[in-house]
Amino acid sequence: MERIQSAFEKARTQGRSAFISYICAGDPDFETSVEICRELVAAGVDILEIGVPFTDPLADGLTNQLAAQRALESGSSHERVFDLVKKVREFGDVPVVLYTYYNLVFSQGIQNYVRNAMDAGVDGLLTLDLPPEEADDLLVACQNHGLANIFIVAPTTPDHRIPLIAKASSGFIYYVSREGVTGAQEKVASGLDAAVSRIKSHTEIPVVVGFGISSPEHVREVAQAADGVVVGSAIVNCIPENLEAPASIPTIIGQKARSLIGGLS
Repeated sequence: MERIQSAFEKARTQGRSAFISYICAGDPDFETSVEICRELVAAGVDILEIGVPFTDPLADGLTNQLAAQRALESGSSHERVFDLVKKVREFGDVPVVLYTYYNLVFSQGIQNYVRNAMDAGVDGLLTLDLPPEEADDLLVACQNHGLANIFIVAPTTPDHRIPLIAKASSGFIYYVSREGVTGAQEKVASGLDAAVSRIKSHTEIPVVVGFGISSPEHVREVAQAADGVVVGSAIVNCIPENLEAPASIPTIIGQKARSLIGGLS
């Protein structure tokens, strides 16, 4: 969790928002996934959000569904996800947050999963389908091992639930700027300033915004309201577009990330 805090502190001292990139572990294969992470770190991302492939990714749109399918078909597993994080730790101290689903945690045993995540070098868990009201066991396990628990606030979240989410959250809070699933969009959702301010009135930890951000202009606009900007599908889309030349994918993603990060300046 200290790496997450340091990443936001560094961004604040530089007068900017943090940039968080998403990729799915093992997409399109393990070796390429390692090199993608290497390029993202070299490009200057502040936090790596790594998706754990799942057969029923209910929060994800088509881009990330297909990414999970490619990863599973290439042999991705819990062990390989943790192996990927260990590889990242060999070349970077960038914070790593696992984007996962509760069944993937629960099925491995909560304490066992959290311990393995910590040992691999994970800094936090974003468990998409686990509300804080039902997260006590995971919260205790993560607190015992120093992992952050990131929870989501959506446009449809009623005001009375935000203090509960804020109290349970550590590391940062993720504001989903749109209803529905992940996916690149042509425009940034409206009302971000008010939405982020509504969350910040209940917490002092950073608030990041994701879902639908796909261009440097989007990054610039969101950064004016949020402590961090999350880009996923716009980066993941570089993979299926270049599967005929897989060796080029990491470099292309690195170039895409640099372009998006340029929106912060």
